[in-house]
Amino acid sequence: MSHPTTAVSVSGERPPTAAPTSPRRPVAQRNRAREWATRAPLLPALIFLIVVTQLPFVATLVISLFDWNSFRPDRRAFAGLENYKTVLSDDALRESIVTTVLLTASVVIVSVVLGLLLALLLDRKFRGRGLVRTMLIAPFLLVPVASALLWKHALYNPEYGLFNGVLNWLGGPQPEWLTDTPLIAVEASLIWQWTPFMMLILLAGLQSRPLDMIEAARLDGAGNWQIFRFLTLPHLRRYLELGTLLGSIYIVQNFDAVFTMTRGGLDTANLPYTIYETFYNAHEYGLASAAGVVVVIGTIIIATFALRVVSSLFREEASRA
Repeated sequence: MSHPTTAVSVSGERPPTAAPTSPRRPVAQRNRAREWATRAPLLPALIFLIVVTQLPFVATLVISLFDWNSFRPDRRAFAGLENYKTVLSDDALRESIVTTVLLTASVVIVSVVLGLLLALLLDRKFRGRGLVRTMLIAPFLLVPVASALLWKHALYNPEYGLFNGVLNWLGGPQPEWLTDTPLIAVEASLIWQWTPFMMLILLAGLQSRPLDMIEAARLDGAGNWQIFRFLTLPHLRRYLELGTLLGSIYIVQNFDAVFTMTRGGLDTANLPYTIYETFYNAHEYGLASAAGVVVVIGTIIIATFALRVVSSLFREEASRA
């Protein structure tokens, strides 16, 4: 009975066998399919986000290039960058930009300082700390329009407001808060609303401090001020930056307080309120769209720095873990 034999070359060596097919391609395809399977549930949210945010922005960008007034629809024409030149050269719009910068800077700086003081207070243990924390957070949970109405009527009203009531009881003057100091009045209401936000961010930073370093500093004879200056404050630098940037993003776009309390009068009109006036009252669609694009670009610039700070915080926390 004959047995199967394997072909042998003349030299007596076996011929080289064919190399097996590389499995890399199917593995890459499976990995790609797995990635799409994990991303697929996010696609509806992504499409909704694009439709709701990006398409209106593109439409606003296109309208900003036209000289378009709804009172003169037959005179609509392409204007290029003329609307942007008007935004940067018109006196009213430039004043609103200056007001926006002053309003944002003052509110953010004071809110960060007060938030830091309150965070240092809540970082200590005392009776009733949970109740105090809840009461301090409450202003941030109010609807912005409700907060502005509260300050306008319950506190600033010259006839029945709390401030003038206390001054009357003390025998002091009876000022017209929204007339005598309108911008300061708007800033005070926003500071009251945004200080809890800063407090929460800085309190999270305080509670993430390395306690062993603080204990070692106390054993070496360091006082409270030295610990705050050389340990606590450097540790809170990222959190201070994050609170400042996020607060700036929100306050630059603030419309509710100015609209509710002063209607933009007495040099309190910031850029969002000026855009509202230009669009709905003057019906200058192109000019209002250009001003809106300027606000969006400024917000994107601030948000870029905020995202960098957030990513650096995440990297620091990951390195500690």
